[in-house]
Amino acid sequence: QVQLVESGGGLVQAGGSLRLSCATSGGPFSNYAMGWFRQAPGKEREFVAGISRGGTMTYYADSVKARFTISRDKAKNTVYLQMNSLKPEDTAVYSCAAKSGIYPERTSDHYPYWGQGTQVTVSS
Repeated sequence: QVQLVESGGGLVQAGGSLRLSCATSGGPFSNYAMGWFRQAPGKEREFVAGISRGGTMTYYADSVKARFTISRDKAKNTVYLQMNSLKPEDTAVYSCAAKSGIYPERTSDHYPYWGQGTQVTVSS
């Protein structure tokens, strides 16, 4: 059973940056493709970014492309989401998720393992 714990959320002004971390345990990190999702109040959960099992392939939602970067560190069993040029519309609870297999998916139903989420608030 894989456990995921996010950290790094907080309050930031528009144009600022944050780096989210997702520490994993309980399973071989290299077996899992990873994804970041977010959910704003009153909205459905949406895909933000994904990274392949080996870390060579990354995928982004159009709304964050060129501003966010997903990466993974196999030595630390951790996935990161570097968020730059933040906008008020990026405000949401951000959650990381893990799935077996090589590639991430853009739909949350494919992920059996989830963290508890971390709040990101961007003020204008």
